[in-house]
Amino acid sequence: MITPFKPDGSLDLDAAQKVASKLVDEGNDSLIVNGTTGEAPTTSDEEKVLIIRATLEAVGDRAKVVAGVGSNNTAHTVESAKAAEAAGAHGLLVVTPYYNKPPQEGIKLHFNAVADATGLPVMAYDIPGRAGVPITTETLLALAEHPRIVAVKDAKGDVAATTKVLANSGLYYYCGADELNLAWLAMGAVGIASVVGHVASPQYRQLIDAVVANDLDTARRIDRQLVPAVEAIMTRTQGAIMVKAALKLAGVIEHATLRAPLVEATGEQTDWLTTDLKTAGLIA
Repeated sequence: MITPFKPDGSLDLDAAQKVASKLVDEGNDSLIVNGTTGEAPTTSDEEKVLIIRATLEAVGDRAKVVAGVGSNNTAHTVESAKAAEAAGAHGLLVVTPYYNKPPQEGIKLHFNAVADATGLPVMAYDIPGRAGVPITTETLLALAEHPRIVAVKDAKGDVAATTKVLANSGLYYYCGADELNLAWLAMGAVGIASVVGHVASPQYRQLIDAVVANDLDTARRIDRQLVPAVEAIMTRTQGAIMVKAALKLAGVIEHATLRAPLVEATGEQTDWLTTDLKTAGLIA
């Protein structure tokens, strides 16, 4: 979930609650806050707690709230996990430590330390394109032995590796790359952690339900309908930039403000986005 800001860059918790309620109303049974799409690199530890609490207040018992707590500092990630638990989060999203490129033994140490720190279930976020290193198949299978490491948000895009982990562990997979949602659901993912879902949640809810019902014709139709929206939001520039612009176009948020170094979509990018969202049937 995005983190809305007011024009001066301060948190807009009222807008966050509006977005959260909309997403749950449209079929999401969980929300991830304080992730990269939520601009977590630019929000303070105190703001992250406020966002968790505001989201919980908005959705009540209608959905689970998963808090992004990952960083490239294991001690800080542990403290963030404890703070998220104290704020009431139902689960933790922990990204691979980025930039400092730890070896796989260090990655295992990191995830196990976070999982040991609270009583919350942990979703490991495997995204080598941002982290600089993958969580290897062998490491994922080792992490699966921890009782609280239960899921993977997979943005690695490796069909063979994902299939091997699914075949040899009880880890629940969530597709973390919207262009691969249908493929990953067909392989056995239990859901999606989506950016495009901010403006296409009803369609993605129908897509998941169609896969569960073995109605692949319907699932393919929906997936192909959304191709222009996925391209517009995920390939034109950074995803948080475009999804905030999309939510503004859809009338969900009033301001598309981002915190530096991210900047708002240009006029040309917004024009492309408008055309693509109309083609996908997501705005009038």
